[in-house]
Amino acid sequence: MNRLNGKTALITGGTTGIGLATAQAFLREGARVLITGQDEGRLQKAQAELGSEVTAIRADVRSLSDLNAMAAQVRESVDGLDVLFANAGVAYFAPLEAATEEHFDSQFDINVKGLFFTVQKLAPLLKPNASVILNATFGTVKGIGTGSVYFATKAAVRSLARTWAAELGPRGIRVNCLSPGLTPTDLFGKTGLTAEQLQGLGGFYTNGAPLARLGNVEEIAAGAVFLASAESSFMTAADLVIDGGFAGV
Repeated sequence: MNRLNGKTALITGGTTGIGLATAQAFLREGARVLITGQDEGRLQKAQAELGSEVTAIRADVRSLSDLNAMAAQVRESVDGLDVLFANAGVAYFAPLEAATEEHFDSQFDINVKGLFFTVQKLAPLLKPNASVILNATFGTVKGIGTGSVYFATKAAVRSLARTWAAELGPRGIRVNCLSPGLTPTDLFGKTGLTAEQLQGLGGFYTNGAPLARLGNVEEIAAGAVFLASAESSFMTAADLVIDGGFAGV
């Protein structure tokens, strides 16, 4: 406990799933927490669940004007950021021959463009020795059919972690990826897969993972706490894969 005592952390996409679980974990560890989300209703619900001490900011990462306004609000609210978890993202699956331009653009707009400009706008607010965590995926090193666009966006995120680690390193800022395995969240209902297809994907995953199960959001949040804390002070440009061993065997 108190591994993040005195630190200020911002989590994008902090209203549900991994983002919400990480906000809860950061609070338990003593951090001051800010969350963002694009849906006002979900944002208010998350803030009510997390407590009035949490600052909730409505921002759509696809919108540069929203990101500029978010950065201005953060600047007014806190004296800087010790932790930035760029977590907001989407995942849609489709066979190669069925993928449309919208399918492609919607994922790159959020997972790559949105993440890139989120970090760009908040980089001036990062304190010396801050930790930047980018949400990637186990799929950057192991392919699964119908996920080509989604996994490509996360491969770009993995590349950005390396580049930014080099660029921000002189300020003492660490940049790492957090790569979850298959972890049920609200995102599951938005993948474009049918219930039968999701069940098949889950079975394929558990059969291939040494631990023979799916992950849970609390396990991923624990990884985020580690990367945010001094316990990972000599880690940068790394990829912390929490996937039950699926990508490693």
